[in-house]
Amino acid sequence: MRDADFDTEDADAKRQRVPDRAQVASDLEPALYLVGTPIGNLEDITLRALRILKEVDLIACEDTRQTQKLLNHYAIQARTTSYHEHNEMTRSAELVKEMQVGARVALVSDAGMPGISDPGYRLVTLAIRHQIPVLPVPGASAFLAAVVASGLPTDSFRFSGFLPAKRGERRAALEAIENSLGTQIFYEAPHRIVEALADVVEVLGKARNVVVAREVTKLHEEFLRGSAGEVLEQLKARETVKGEITLLIGKAEEKSAESAADRTGVRQRVWQIMAEENIDEKTALKRVARERGISKSEAYRELQREK
Repeated sequence: MRDADFDTEDADAKRQRVPDRAQVASDLEPALYLVGTPIGNLEDITLRALRILKEVDLIACEDTRQTQKLLNHYAIQARTTSYHEHNEMTRSAELVKEMQVGARVALVSDAGMPGISDPGYRLVTLAIRHQIPVLPVPGASAFLAAVVASGLPTDSFRFSGFLPAKRGERRAALEAIENSLGTQIFYEAPHRIVEALADVVEVLGKARNVVVAREVTKLHEEFLRGSAGEVLEQLKARETVKGEITLLIGKAEEKSAESAADRTGVRQRVWQIMAEENIDEKTALKRVARERGISKSEAYRELQREK
């Protein structure tokens, strides 16, 4: 016990002798600061982020008009410049040159952490290549806020950015997570969420647990929780779906060694799925193959043997 007390006192004394950067840095060092901004509610910003935005020489913004709303709200007067996907190749080099001669630059996106499904990667890598310090200033993140409030398991999850816009590529992405043992998280555009959920139903099954988190932290925040089939029907009943959307897909349910579907012959199971879901034989056969963990050709051969 005395050793523990001694260690604590020694550590406290050491901290007093050598204050950390946050205690002594009244002036920011030349560096690239990756500053997290609110994803909706303007109060969701840290005191450190506000201080840095006030003290930097330049703020690189995905959209200067959007960032200006935040700066005006907190009476921050700072020089801003645009940095987005259409100019990041040239603007990255310009910003690095400014930092090389001593500028302190903050990078922000319209909402959340820069670089997460937003521009920023090129500037970060270029700054590192030129030995410019890159310092994260953590803040709000839409997918993290969504997953912790989703009710889906958080012991293992994966964020994969936006789902592909093309149907074939989107279905391939969904097929890749069919047997996932963790929660899968995607961003999705509001005008595509219904067709994306329709693909979830077709590829992963209507019973798969999903959550649609819409307008997180904003005035019209909404969480739709339930099976993929249920949530799809809720959204289809609406005239339009608006707002920023995060789609969360629950992990695959563990199957018993001999489920009811396994005990049923391939031919009988194909007919059962065709009747229940009103789909053709080819699509039903693909579903049976996935259920049993066998190839489509093997399922087809089994179907032919049973005829």
